Amino acid sequence: MAKVLGIGGLFFRTQNLEATRQWYAQVLGLEPTEWGGIWFPATEFAAQPGAGTVFNAMGPDTTYIEPSTRDFMFNLVVDDLDAMLARAKQHGVEPIKLFPEEANGRFAHIMDPEGRKIELWEPKPFKG
Repeated sequence: MAKVLGIGGLFFRTQNLEATRQWYAQVLGLEPTEWGGIWFPATEFAAQPGAGTVFNAMGPDTTYIEPSTRDFMFNLVVDDLDAMLARAKQHGVEPIKLFPEEANGRFAHIMDPEGRKIELWEPKPFKG
């Protein structure tokens, strides 16, 4: 029987394509390829202990995505949350929320210039 293996991509509209690409490159180090998108090799992701892909539908009353008014948010796995937040700060981006360390790792929320919420996640090794 066929099954879904993971999320193969994330596509979204932006009001200013070049400015959005530049923001993601400067703040998060996501350099676009020659075709314009970002490529995340599966091997790098798989090598990060505790990392996995979450697909989670949330009810209409959830406040987790706020202050964004969008119906979605991004969760990006990082290898060093402190260094990523320091990089963001160099470009004037401050976290809107920092979470205490938990069983799944460390999390912080930032916003992109068009109001999309981004959850940065430094996973902890999974102890099953």
